[in-house]
Amino acid sequence: MTDTPARLLTLLSLLQTPREWPGSELAERLRVSPRTIRRDIERLRELGYPVEASLGAEGGYRLVAGAAMPPLLLDDEEAVAIAVGLRAGAGHAIEGVEEASVRALAKLEQVLPGRLRRRVGALQSATIAVTRGDGPSIDPHTLTTIAAAVAGPERLRFAYRARDGADSRRLVEPYRLVSTGNRWYLVAYDMDRGDWRTFRVDRVAEPFATGARFAPRELPMDAAEFVRRGLRGGETYAVDVSFAAPAEVLPGWLRQHAEPVGGGCRVRFSSGDSPEWVAARLALTAAPFTVHTPDFLAEAARALAARLTAAVPPQG
Repeated sequence: MTDTPARLLTLLSLLQTPREWPGSELAERLRVSPRTIRRDIERLRELGYPVEASLGAEGGYRLVAGAAMPPLLLDDEEAVAIAVGLRAGAGHAIEGVEEASVRALAKLEQVLPGRLRRRVGALQSATIAVTRGDGPSIDPHTLTTIAAAVAGPERLRFAYRARDGADSRRLVEPYRLVSTGNRWYLVAYDMDRGDWRTFRVDRVAEPFATGARFAPRELPMDAAEFVRRGLRGGETYAVDVSFAAPAEVLPGWLRQHAEPVGGGCRVRFSSGDSPEWVAARLALTAAPFTVHTPDFLAEAARALAARLTAAVPPQG
């Protein structure tokens, strides 16, 4: 094989299989000399691929974990499997990986061949996902289109249905996608209204990037805080909760605010979500907890407990 780029890609594909390859076997497969294999291994290392060599009669080459994430080569089945998994995750809010899964899906679908994209769509349409959360499902194509426009950055057009049912067409400069755990929101500068706006992504339809690039404006606050203020008319409230469990067992959104207290922990954070939603998320931790403040969150937790108790028939 005399084409060096093609040979390097083939060599990388072989090394990605979970085994050790003797240099002689690689040379035979690629129909080159062992010396050429050694040079190609060095080229892969220079590109950031951590190829490890072992000495001895049974020695050889294998790809190992490195300090950074190099590009990977995927065959058709692997690409379809990853895209389906990312689509399933992106269509619902999955705590801790929401934005990352959307970015990864946007990158993958950008280079996915049409024949594989059709296979992914067919598999997705034949699959029903059962996920946690009460938020609406979202077309992953909508999310990836918006994510790509944010990364561009490119101005974005879409149809939008407001809370009161009014339909409109919007031209925006997209800034960030934000997940609240049960819904996705787009923070963007609305060109027609000349101001920053928050859009619920499940109310967005027919999004497309116009191709017009722009210099991103500076949002006057953190995007997540901007969404939270919009959800509560600009208001947030302080939450103070104790858990009868160590911080390590809590999900990341709580663990980052936890302080150890005895055998448990104390968690203090600000929220702009409804008290009912915060109470439900606290209950999903499966760890016993006590709400210290605010009182309306404690009331929401009591109401949730009463509803759950009433939903279980007494044992006869």
